[in-house]
Amino acid sequence: MSDVLALAGVSVVRGGATLLKEIDWEVEEGQRWAVLGPNGAGKTTLLQLASGRMHPSTGVVGILGEVLGAVDVFELRPRIGLASASLADRIPGSERVGDVVVTASYGVVGRWRESYDALDHSRAGELLEALGAAHLRDRTFGTLSEGERKRVQIARALMTDPELMLLDEPAAGLDLGGREDLVRRLGEIAGDVMAPALVLVTHHVEEIPPHFTDVLLLREGAVVAQGPIEITLTAANLSATFGLPLHLEQRGSRYLAWSD
Repeated sequence: MSDVLALAGVSVVRGGATLLKEIDWEVEEGQRWAVLGPNGAGKTTLLQLASGRMHPSTGVVGILGEVLGAVDVFELRPRIGLASASLADRIPGSERVGDVVVTASYGVVGRWRESYDALDHSRAGELLEALGAAHLRDRTFGTLSEGERKRVQIARALMTDPELMLLDEPAAGLDLGGREDLVRRLGEIAGDVMAPALVLVTHHVEEIPPHFTDVLLLREGAVVAQGPIEITLTAANLSATFGLPLHLEQRGSRYLAWSD
């Protein structure tokens, strides 16, 4: 296997605040990583680095065989699928869902003067179908519920057949039914050997889909623990990450955490 992501001694300082501290982390082909931590742990900053949308203050970030700072990020970004709230905020509310997905082919938000062929539209339709959103194809993005928007964003992230897929809190804001439906669909993607390397950021162990292989735990910008999920996601590590005593239980392929 080869590295999809490789961070060595990476720190990020902005406005005098240290957002990440000396991070060493590698993601290999075929791996599915969950990144867990409380608010302010540095999870979203880590994803901004991994997507080529931020440069580190110190250290080296390798993405898909390229070194950040020595590569044209506009050539690199189409190789990375990204679903995040910040990206969703840039999508025009009047944009048709089918166009939200297909415009990923050009790495743009909002249909302009690009041309797409039948294969592009066919792939967009197949992805929407796989995520249970085919019926939304002719709706406008601004009329969708939060759960519907999440599914459309993930379809868009997969549109370019990326080598790396990054999901920033994909279940945030969803009700129980919406969360469980999304977690199930993400588990199906994670279980596909042809799927790209996956990195999913979340606050909650309950949102980790089946088939995820590894976990990275962050607190105050530093790594608490990282490694294979079956030996790294423990009550002790989770308690250290969130700063309070927590119990952890695995039920089948899912996890549950609670405090006394």
